[in-house]
Amino acid sequence: MIRTFYGLGTLDTASAFFAALIIGFFFGLALERAGFGSSRRLAGIFYFRDMAVLKVMFTALLTAMLGLSLCIESGMLDPATELYYMKTYYGAYKIAGLIFGIGFVMGGWCPGTAAVGLASGKTDALVFLIGAGLGSILFNELFPVIKPLYTWGQSAQENFGQPGLAFVYNSLGMSRSVFALLFTLIAVGCFWGAEYIERVKAESGLYFKTPFLKAFSLIFIVFSASMLLFSGLEMRASDSREMTHFSETSLLASVESAEDHLEPEELASELYNKNPNIVVADVRPAQEYAAFHIRGAVNVQLPDLPEFAEQHKQKDMIVLYSNGMTHPAQARDSLFRLGYRNVYILTDGLTGFIERCLKPVSLRSGPMPPETASQIAAWRDYFYTPEKDIPEITTEAVTTTSAMPGLADTEWLAENLGRAGLKIIDAREQPEYNRSHIPGSFSISCESFRGVVAGVPSVLLPAEILAQKFSLMGIEPTDTVVLLYSGDKVRDVTMIGMAFERLGHRKFAILDGGFDKWAAEGKPVSTDLPPAYRSDYPVRSDADHFTVDYRQVLLHVKNKSALIIDVRPTEYYTGEKSDEARAGHIPGAVNRPFKDDLLKSDKYAGLKSKADLEASYSALIPSKDTRVIVHCRTGHQASQTFFVLKHLIGYTDVLWYDASWTEWAARKELPVETGSGK
Repeated sequence: MIRTFYGLGTLDTASAFFAALIIGFFFGLALERAGFGSSRRLAGIFYFRDMAVLKVMFTALLTAMLGLSLCIESGMLDPATELYYMKTYYGAYKIAGLIFGIGFVMGGWCPGTAAVGLASGKTDALVFLIGAGLGSILFNELFPVIKPLYTWGQSAQENFGQPGLAFVYNSLGMSRSVFALLFTLIAVGCFWGAEYIERVKAESGLYFKTPFLKAFSLIFIVFSASMLLFSGLEMRASDSREMTHFSETSLLASVESAEDHLEPEELASELYNKNPNIVVADVRPAQEYAAFHIRGAVNVQLPDLPEFAEQHKQKDMIVLYSNGMTHPAQARDSLFRLGYRNVYILTDGLTGFIERCLKPVSLRSGPMPPETASQIAAWRDYFYTPEKDIPEITTEAVTTTSAMPGLADTEWLAENLGRAGLKIIDAREQPEYNRSHIPGSFSISCESFRGVVAGVPSVLLPAEILAQKFSLMGIEPTDTVVLLYSGDKVRDVTMIGMAFERLGHRKFAILDGGFDKWAAEGKPVSTDLPPAYRSDYPVRSDADHFTVDYRQVLLHVKNKSALIIDVRPTEYYTGEKSDEARAGHIPGAVNRPFKDDLLKSDKYAGLKSKADLEASYSALIPSKDTRVIVHCRTGHQASQTFFVLKHLIGYTDVLWYDASWTEWAARKELPVETGSGK
């Protein structure tokens, strides 16, 4: 990449001085070899005797113009930041050109050629340089007086953020490459004209119509034409930007009025609604972008922003953001000076976006309208979901299914898959989940919700711990949660359902037939992990009115005030088998194995129909108002019976003895019976 000393800010360094010395030496050598060490030859152009000045100057101009154009068009040189430009003053140029022309005719020298003449030992060159020095001193002393003349006729054009900077091709309304070709044709014509004049006036013109002049002319024309093809016949966007009239005043005005700011809520709404005319650039380091970024944003490093802006110049908005606003603001101003008017910065940066759009409603200081809370929940679902995850979150709400808690069928889940406010928990074994799962579902074992409490193993954890687990999965109190299992392990998801019951979360359902039915029907599956973000699920300690301990159960046994259902396999109920401290069952309990509620097919298993379940339990329980206590060995199997009785067939007073036979058998003071109990 070519970098100028001006572009690098190193004009005052030793390297720049040394380079200038070398360039100056070879420039002087070239002038001397061209015969510009003689004032007679230099002045000969005015008498049409020697056209060397015209030919050399046009050759130098063409070489510099085409070389510079090549560097700019190929991206090797940035014309906005790496080149120094003098402002354009038309009036001053006319006066200065007239004075310079008169001096050139009278003295036969210009400052550069006079230095060459002095090096060649020309006395008149020394006199000219002394006069130039005295004139410079006089100009400096009189500058306060003649300053209005010096700045007379300033151009109204503005380019690269510099008011008063004009380019010839802009004034002619053409692109740089078209002007270069036109100028080349004019220069070639001047070459031929100069040779013709020299032949007629001075009987020289050695190259007129020679193969050399033809080849020389053809090289410049072909090179210039190739530049035109390289850049395209249409005016390049960069040229259009150079022609754009803007000022520092307009830039400052836009900054003051915050016209260049886009509020986080506006950006969230536009991206959520998938506005195709917005592109977002994250200008942070790549490692920060990889850790977390706004969904849909592209990581662009600051030096690459001009190219990025050029690629998206047709977009309505190019939004820049970082953690804060300093770097995006500086970058936006730079792009503004390059002529881009569609660049905006994100107010308060990524920090503000997270705080204002993604912060959980429960963590906010004040109350919030329901529609706003719903919008934030939808944004959280969308922006915390990686782009590759399927399906896309939609603005549609989850449609209602049967009364919740309850069962959800696969068609309903397929219809609502990907909608805001829907969470899916997969309770299958981890390897099964890894191989294939419903898109967006979380994998978690029911055992994650159980632990040792008050010395009793495998009981449901306290509400505050359950709330933390829900928070880690990003579950909100307003979410609809679907639980799914494999095989006949309905008890695994009903156990998780007890966690939702304890926190008062009513909007949950079990997928009827589980994952096996979903897969058998050919519905979509994935191997991608779900988006991971944290919510702040609130703790409710007043929702659990259904869990009873051994004291309450013992009281009901003594008073015969509840029907106790032992859902363990019959051999454990009778005491024929035992894995606990004592064998048998609670006195007065009846046995209804949990597996009697299941129905299996070749492809999947699930709960029996509501009619079959009602028929079975109506023969066991006197009425739906009867107080029922369900238990098993650890509360796991009993959670399934609790779900069936309370949520599927409508028993109104169902209690759950979580510690179950593990605790009862270990307490030797509690009574035990064996046998069938009949």
